[in-house]
Amino acid sequence: MPRAKPLSKQQIQAAMNKTMSNRAAARYLGVSYIHYKKWAKNYEPTKEGYPDLFEQHKNQSGKGIPKFLNGSVKQPAVLDIIEGRVDSSHFSAAKIRERMIGEGYLNDCCANCSFNERRVLDYKVPLIMNFKDANKKNYKLDNVELLCYNCYFLTVGDIFSDKQVQTMEEHKPVNEGKVDWEIDDYHLQRLKELGLGDDESELDLISRI
Repeated sequence: MPRAKPLSKQQIQAAMNKTMSNRAAARYLGVSYIHYKKWAKNYEPTKEGYPDLFEQHKNQSGKGIPKFLNGSVKQPAVLDIIEGRVDSSHFSAAKIRERMIGEGYLNDCCANCSFNERRVLDYKVPLIMNFKDANKKNYKLDNVELLCYNCYFLTVGDIFSDKQVQTMEEHKPVNEGKVDWEIDDYHLQRLKELGLGDDESELDLISRI
C-alpha cells in the first residue's frame, strides 16, 4: 500500500471535533494510531494546559465515549453501524468486516468474480473491502463490496506501490543455506482433511511454499 501521508493540523483538529479520543481520531482519519500520534504531537494545542494536540485529546476517563467501547454494555448490532446509527470510527475496519461476514451481510468471496479460495495455513481468502464512494465510514450495503486482489487491481487501482513491488521482486533470502522445513501437527491435520500430506515429498513441497 502507498506510504501514509503527513497529517495537517487542520485534519487532526477536524478529527478531534468528530471524536472523543485519540484512537477514535486515528480511525476517523483512516491512519494507524502510531502515525496519528506522531503528527498530533507536532502541533501546538488549541487549549491552554497541554503541550500538544495529542495530549489535549487524551480521554483516559472515557468521558463521552459510548459505554459499549469499555465493555460495560453489549456491543451494538452491526446493522446499526451499517445504517449509520452508530459511528463506524469506534471500530476497526477489520472488526466491522468480520461481523458483516459473520452475520451474513457480506459473502466471504469476491463480489466481482466469486473467487473464494482459502490459503491452507490460515484459511484466509485474499479479499479487500472496497468503498464505492471512497468514504471509508460508509458501510451501507449498496456502498461496500469485497474484491479479490486481481479484481481490485483491475477495477479500482493499485494494491501495492511501485516501490513495494520492486522490493518484493528484488528480495533475496537472508539464509541461503539449507533450511529445515517443518509443519506443525495442527496444520498437518488440516492438510490431511484436504486430502494432502500423505506423501513425504508432497509435505516437503507444501512446507517450502
